[in-house]
Amino acid sequence: VQLQAFGGGLVQAGGSLRLSCTASGRTLSSSTIGWFRQAPGKEREFVAAIRPSGSTHYSLSVKGRFTISRDNAKNLAYLQMSSLNPEDTAVYYCATGSGRLIVSSLWLKDNYVDWGQGTLVTVSS
Repeated sequence: VQLQAFGGGLVQAGGSLRLSCTASGRTLSSSTIGWFRQAPGKEREFVAAIRPSGSTHYSLSVKGRFTISRDNAKNLAYLQMSSLNPEDTAVYYCATGSGRLIVSSLWLKDNYVDWGQGTLVTVSS
């Protein structure tokens, strides 16, 4: 399975960006898809997840600003990011895990099996 995240770039504070995640060798519709991010010198942290049912879950730091979605027909997942601020600067990763992950376990990166290579998002002030 190969995941690839793309769509990162440089954006001004207050701006928006949409990240995409594509997979080869796996049908995303049956997986839990997670987005994580890692800022320089920090641990990789949970951002958002979407389960096969379509239920979505967010970290408190992005809730209300970011939207995770999936397009099963295209085997793609997205992370729409709005109202970006410099604290959102990080490498963003998409990952897949079991479709049976429970809500309380979505934030644990160890529950995700396959990872993309990451895409850098830089938010300037």
